[in-house]
Amino acid sequence: MNISELNRRKRELGLTNRQIAALSGIPLSTIQKVLSGTTSAPRRNTLEAIELALAAEEVRRRELTGLREPADMRDSIPYIEYVAQNLGPNEVREPSVTYGSSSRKDVHTIEDYYALPDGVRVELIDGVFYDMGAPSVIHQKILGELHLLFRECAEAHGGDCEVFLSPCDVRLDRDDYTMIQPDLLVICGEFDLDGKRIEGAPDLTLEILSPSTRAKDMLLKLHKYQRAGVKEYWIVDPKNAVVLVYDLQNEDFFPERYGFDATIPVHLTGGACAIDFSRVQKALDRSRSRHAAADQ
Repeated sequence: MNISELNRRKRELGLTNRQIAALSGIPLSTIQKVLSGTTSAPRRNTLEAIELALAAEEVRRRELTGLREPADMRDSIPYIEYVAQNLGPNEVREPSVTYGSSSRKDVHTIEDYYALPDGVRVELIDGVFYDMGAPSVIHQKILGELHLLFRECAEAHGGDCEVFLSPCDVRLDRDDYTMIQPDLLVICGEFDLDGKRIEGAPDLTLEILSPSTRAKDMLLKLHKYQRAGVKEYWIVDPKNAVVLVYDLQNEDFFPERYGFDATIPVHLTGGACAIDFSRVQKALDRSRSRHAAADQ
């Protein structure tokens, strides 16, 4: 939202600058300068924090009145970022599935994970199975292009980083209750090449959103990766043509936001390497053009 839109939303909700300051955690003086236009070029993070505060207040009021959020709000990045900021990982609700058995009621283990029937794809997070449906065509197209770009980046950087694609098991917490499969992961250090799985947190993880995994990837996995010690987390949103990059070593939990036309620096390399996402967009455009021509 721009300043005009923020002020309009503020009036619709009947909020004062003092209330917005309390909701957003931004000093009252800053809120006053931004919304009055005194600050000619406010920081993006400040605008996003105000927008999230307004979204949070609208969600709170809807919950009090028993109204559900519109689908477009629930799918929006500001709404999901608000939930990620304000809900703990155990409060995320995503459809889960039950397979096999466990010695602890309602808690599955890695032993249950490995006992699943062939062809069943799930992730195990804190003892709960989450179904992984077959990825879409555009998901796989984007993943293939990104694997190439990240490998080029790793080779050009001359470091010891390796890039892996899903499916690749990651025992994230080194315990018996979590086994995940990031769409793409980067490891800059020692690992067992002949091992059955990756042990511990990768340095970088990347997830490509789909309708069935959106909440899990943007909320649950964000918290899991941050707490496990992942240094950098990328979320690719094909629906909105947006890439969110979390520098999890930075205490500022707001992501950097990029379009599909951007060149995105990799924090692991200190910005020495960057992913030219326009190459992904061009690859998608070429595929669409070829198939459109074939249909004529």
